[in-house]
Amino acid sequence: MGNSHLKKFQYKGVIHIHSLNSDGSGDIDIITRAAKKANLSWIIITDHNYFDLREGVYNGVYVLKGEEISPKNENHYIALGITNQIEPDENPQKYIDEVRKQEGVGFAAHPDEYAKRNNSYPPITWNKLFIPDGVEIWNWFSCWGDRLNSKNIFTLAFSYFFKNVLVSKAPQESIKWWDELNLQKQSIVPAIGGVDAHAFKIRKYIIPVTVFPYKEMFNTINNVISLNAPLSEDFKTAKEQILNAIKNGNNVVINSTVSRAIPDIEITNSLKTAHSGEILNLDKKTYLNVEVNKKAVIKIILNGRELYECFAKKCSLLLTELGKYRVEILINNKGFAYSNPIIVM
Repeated sequence: MGNSHLKKFQYKGVIHIHSLNSDGSGDIDIITRAAKKANLSWIIITDHNYFDLREGVYNGVYVLKGEEISPKNENHYIALGITNQIEPDENPQKYIDEVRKQEGVGFAAHPDEYAKRNNSYPPITWNKLFIPDGVEIWNWFSCWGDRLNSKNIFTLAFSYFFKNVLVSKAPQESIKWWDELNLQKQSIVPAIGGVDAHAFKIRKYIIPVTVFPYKEMFNTINNVISLNAPLSEDFKTAKEQILNAIKNGNNVVINSTVSRAIPDIEITNSLKTAHSGEILNLDKKTYLNVEVNKKAVIKIILNGRELYECFAKKCSLLLTELGKYRVEILINNKGFAYSNPIIVM
């Protein structure tokens, strides 16, 4: 057995942030101060078509850089773990391949924005003829933009003051597509959640107003990575730990507006415990176990189909089938947690 039951070390972070180097309003100091106040361990800044940020530890937060490769109208791609800036192209396959060439990993950003919106923000979708490395299954700002109604001052006010009511669950179209991609591959197609934070400044008033400040956004969609060892104090090592976890799907997407507690999701057999992104063998004592801090609807998904559902704080299910298992958790009818698959073989 040896290290088969290693303790996991979990760290909460945020992906998909824009700084003043593209269309955000904050510099690295402002952003990391907000991240520290939101109790984040790490963040990844992904400016549009920009890759000149200096990584490191700022205000006690690990700061990594990626790039949101951003053609004008569609097919935005979140590239992580790359070494050089990648130019957008009308053919997304070119930058998908370039990310892989640089040994990075790419995620289709906000792939299913609504074609018909009640506002002037144009949707930016993903052409699903092109297969990405992974999928951003939930993007907070994108989902809010889908539901923003700017028809009049009243609907606009509702959209702003009740923003978290509008962003209630991960888009089912994105979840379904992600499941389909996972059916097509033996390995895991990883998923992330993104905030798409900009902290827009409106300067037409006497005192400038910040819409959706960074700290507020950092308390929405988080990614909790699970590591076999504590996050290193050496930045280079820590960066590798974070990127490998995301690339391998060793993360759970959680909605911190519902709960800030981290759910326990694991599969155990006679010899081993596996978490998101990991693999274990099926035997007669293989169980999927879920524990949440409050009563929740817990859904167990096998190869894209719902296998089991319960309403409880704890759930344990004996597994008898091979495949990719993932978990969705809803609290008060709001999406709370979406795990990456665990492969049972």
